[in-house]
Amino acid sequence: MRSDPRRLHQVKLLHTVAWALLGGCVLAIPVAAWAQRYDVALLLIIIVGIESVVLAVNDWKCPLTAVAARYTDEREDNFDIYLPLLLARWNKHIFGPLFVAGILFTLARWRGWLG
Repeated sequence: MRSDPRRLHQVKLLHTVAWALLGGCVLAIPVAAWAQRYDVALLLIIIVGIESVVLAVNDWKCPLTAVAARYTDEREDNFDIYLPLLLARWNKHIFGPLFVAGILFTLARWRGWLG
């Protein structure tokens, strides 16, 4: 490992942008379903689903975490991303259930089970 604050900053910035886009997708799923835009909801579900597969095959870690680890010895839960420590630590526990709830809400709207 070699310390390279500039490279670490670049990785953290990229990771934060990717996280924001994916988090936005999770939050937008029920909004799209509420608007009866099931095509958009499905696209968002697919995007987050692909990311979920990537995480699953990487031991539930983002591949960018390994890249960031090359540039620092720090290993706090947010060493690789610009998020508050608690959000970084509990990210999957927060957004995982929100993703599942969004899928269920979309299914319920599409099937007509919810107004």
